[in-house]
Amino acid sequence: MLSIVVPCFNEQEALPYFVKEMEEIGSSISHSIEYIFVNDGSKDNTLESLRELHQKMPNRVRYISFSRNFGKESALYAGLQAASGDLITLMDADLQDPPDLLPQMIERIETSDVDCVGTRRQDRRGEPAIRSFFARLFYKLVNKFGDTEMVDGARDFRLMTRPMVDSILSMTEYNRFSKGIFSWVGFNTEYISYENRERVAGNSSWSFWSLFKYSIGGIVNFSDAPLTLAAFIGSISCIAAIIALIFIVIRALLFGDPTSGWPSLVSIVLFMGGLQLLFLGIIGKYIGKIFLETKKRPIYIIKETEKDLKKER
Repeated sequence: MLSIVVPCFNEQEALPYFVKEMEEIGSSISHSIEYIFVNDGSKDNTLESLRELHQKMPNRVRYISFSRNFGKESALYAGLQAASGDLITLMDADLQDPPDLLPQMIERIETSDVDCVGTRRQDRRGEPAIRSFFARLFYKLVNKFGDTEMVDGARDFRLMTRPMVDSILSMTEYNRFSKGIFSWVGFNTEYISYENRERVAGNSSWSFWSLFKYSIGGIVNFSDAPLTLAAFIGSISCIAAIIALIFIVIRALLFGDPTSGWPSLVSIVLFMGGLQLLFLGIIGKYIGKIFLETKKRPIYIIKETEKDLKKER
């Protein structure tokens, strides 16, 4: 069986297009298919659309609806937990992940020693320039300073074997960053490149600010480089301050103690104060992650599934 996990947040407009195209592609796949849609606290009629899909295809369409918006990472985790297939794929409902790649991905995973076939964009055409710049910067930073390599342009759209999915599910951390987790668990992975596609309908829920916070979380979750950098710059600043202090004392002994230099002194104080606040923020980010992990809160809360719909009937 092939399990197709689809996280949904306000995807009412895109769902009909997605299901139609997937059904066309499904006819060329020898595997039986189950859809697992995860409604991540949508504000539109996504849940009603999922109920209708389940009624039309009760043996193939399953859905999970959260009590609120928990984020895409939680939706992916819930979908993987619910998947029962031997092969599991993650896809977005907006058709930016090309379904026509699935037959090629299945063939590749069944005819070679590969545990995962991922996808990556060849370029970032159609994406705002500032967003593309920071995306490339993120991958450069995380690969340079982190212990886990992440492929630039890689999508969540990937086909995985059951052992790999079980390994991912064994990582029950609250602060999740799937791109890093996919790489961290290992397994043989190959990538297929494709040209960037626009959404088939609706609007993206990812703003620049939300992507920025997501990237910061990825760096913090899979690298302690920011802490190392803070300690390094702090050490350099201390050494520079000691050298400056020695210089000032010697100058005062030889030439007296002039009263000039207040602007430069204030600038230095403000600069050092800014550095301290920056480093406290970095440390605070790590402490915050630890704080959330120690609470042992659930990654998501389910409000409704297709089983509840059957009970109502």
